[in-house]
Amino acid sequence: MAVTATAEPAVRRGSDYSQLSRRISQAGLLERRTGWYVARIALTFGLFVAGWVAFALVGDSWWQTLVAVFLAVGTTQVSFLGHDAGHRQMFRNRRASDVAGLVAGNLAIGLSNGWWIDKHNRHHANPNHEDDDPDVGAGALVWTHEQALETRGFGRWMAQRQAYLFFPLLLLEGLNLHVSSIRAIFDGTPMRHRRVEALLLVVHTIAYLGVVFTVLSPVRALVFMAIHQGLWGLYLGCSFAPNHKGMPMPTAGEELDFLRKQVLTSRNVRGGVMVDFALGALNYQIEHHLFPSMPRINLRKAQPIVREYCAEQGIPYEETGLFDSYRQALQHLHYVGEPLRAAR
Repeated sequence: MAVTATAEPAVRRGSDYSQLSRRISQAGLLERRTGWYVARIALTFGLFVAGWVAFALVGDSWWQTLVAVFLAVGTTQVSFLGHDAGHRQMFRNRRASDVAGLVAGNLAIGLSNGWWIDKHNRHHANPNHEDDDPDVGAGALVWTHEQALETRGFGRWMAQRQAYLFFPLLLLEGLNLHVSSIRAIFDGTPMRHRRVEALLLVVHTIAYLGVVFTVLSPVRALVFMAIHQGLWGLYLGCSFAPNHKGMPMPTAGEELDFLRKQVLTSRNVRGGVMVDFALGALNYQIEHHLFPSMPRINLRKAQPIVREYCAEQGIPYEETGLFDSYRQALQHLHYVGEPLRAAR
């Protein structure tokens, strides 16, 4: 989803990162690809709207379960557009980026742009840092032995089995995102357009529920929403899970420069254009974290430059297949729960 423009850091002349940044800049890979994004926006929203047109045409039928699957894919692809807009991969102009993020997030899919901005910026600043990255904070899942040992009751039971529960829990991620978005409007989460965000979330909610319950009977409506929202959360979670889960987790006592902080905590996923499309180019996570404003289409071209430079500097560059990335993430979740299983 949408994040704010996380610009490349101010670089110290002669630093390892500045040398890499110069190579990337000289290759022209930080230039905006406006034409490509115009086509991508048109295609993505065209398919998204086509899904809702199909929903209206199919009517009150169990065939809507297939439409729900299609719309889950479309909703995730819109989420990727919001993510790109927030990083100003599409536009340098802040206002244009904010508008794109609000339309894609709050209006189209019911996700607070401002809440995601705050959360995702903290992730980019300190990826996989157990104290500073909200994506590895203790919640339904735990990411360190210390977090696991602090669990109690049902949370402790879940932590023991979390590797097995990971994918089923992602089916609830869509609901979690909606609830977190609504909560953020009232809890003081920093956001620049709070009233606009609140209004767009209300419009989305009324339109979504109104359309679904007008076209479908109550039972079919509930089934449709469960499939649509569940698969959206699953798809979105499966797109982000390969990127950092199971990678090193720096602590407060570890000092890493920007280059190493981003590379050592990130993992790329190999694949062709289909993987690029399916994961919204987040499979180039190392390049994305090093150059967050780089247009999505340029990440593949940046990869060999970054990989070669990391080899020159002796920095491990992690890249694996899609299914192996899930294996590593699940292996880490299972490892984290080991002290609890041993204590039973």
